[in-house]
Amino acid sequence: MQNEQLTRVSRGTPMGELFRRYWLPVAASIELTHGAARPVRVLGEDLALFRTIDGDVGLVDARCPHRGASLAHGFVDGCSLRCPYHGWAFDGAGACTDLPALESRPGLRDRAAVDAYPVQELGGLVFAYLGPRPAPVLPHYDLFVAEGTLRDIGRAVIPCNWLQIMENSVDPVHLEWLHGRHLGEVRTASGRPAPTRYARRHAEIGFDEFEHGIVKRRVLEGGTRDDDDWAVGHPLVFPNMVRVGADRQHRFQIRVPVDDTHTLHWWYSAYLPADGAPPVQQDEIPVYEVPFRDDRGEFIVDFVDGGDIMTWVTQGPVADRTRELLVDTDRGIALYRRMLLEQAEAVARGEVPIGVRGHEDGDDGGGVIVLAQERDKYGDGAAFLADAVEASHVRYSPLRDRIVELLAEQPR
Repeated sequence: MQNEQLTRVSRGTPMGELFRRYWLPVAASIELTHGAARPVRVLGEDLALFRTIDGDVGLVDARCPHRGASLAHGFVDGCSLRCPYHGWAFDGAGACTDLPALESRPGLRDRAAVDAYPVQELGGLVFAYLGPRPAPVLPHYDLFVAEGTLRDIGRAVIPCNWLQIMENSVDPVHLEWLHGRHLGEVRTASGRPAPTRYARRHAEIGFDEFEHGIVKRRVLEGGTRDDDDWAVGHPLVFPNMVRVGADRQHRFQIRVPVDDTHTLHWWYSAYLPADGAPPVQQDEIPVYEVPFRDDRGEFIVDFVDGGDIMTWVTQGPVADRTRELLVDTDRGIALYRRMLLEQAEAVARGEVPIGVRGHEDGDDGGGVIVLAQERDKYGDGAAFLADAVEASHVRYSPLRDRIVELLAEQPR
């Protein structure tokens, strides 16, 4: 029963109602050009996302109320989205603005209105809110407003439930085995350099709740609690984001439930110039696909993220947690599950879950939210960063060469 409560995201379920209290990224701004429309599936709902000729963004139920054809495959006409089938038109508020018919019946347009949802753009992403009104403030987490840095956005739709992906983010010990030993074996067998940092053994792990979620900490063999890995750590931002990185590379990994068995995974990266170097000039933030299967359908496991995806997907479409055997290194997972259930219960009582701001009192969100993250990761941030760039999804970025060049800069 608890597995059902934790994994299902349709409207009316505990997690479905919890997720509907948060803003979720559903598309990249760069792919939604003026006059464009595209399908979006999120939390089990099929929606139509579009940008008007004037540049405004709308998000409405994809089902046309006329005959049920998808508005997501329609076309933009001025400030409205027209159904491709018979031309019924809807604006960003869901109102029917035109209903071509031989005869006009009173009240028909009002009856034809479709559900519409608030959308906002931030940092090159389009965020949607599917919950009760008024919508809360869209949090301005620091990387989304990191001007003067080089940013790109990776993306993949992963065929498994969102929770088994998020649980990976409160499982520090998997780094030494999956990304250290396993990745090392795979890369060595193919004649490529193996990572040098990930295989260090964990001597201690810790988890602390804070106002935005959970701070994850570790002490590595030979290290102390004075090291950045413990003293600073890095955060899981509730309910579905983790911030990772080292030195001058910082990244959000955001996991958006498409439905119960698919997850839209975003890698939102920001690369900082060296101290004293001029700020990066960037007109737009590109988006790119991160592949995880080869032409034969086999998992691509010679990079960090590919190994992660393999372990998530092979747990099954929805992991069967009745068959798992948890040990002491899984206490972060137990904490995260408890928080999910507690916050879902709070929502059921009509309360506001953690991290949601500006709900009823007019709070403007408090400006930029700076999230602390270790810089000197694994005791040597620069060396860890070199490993991460060599064997990560960065290799698929259209900015790869520019990223490598930027990170090679020396302080001035």
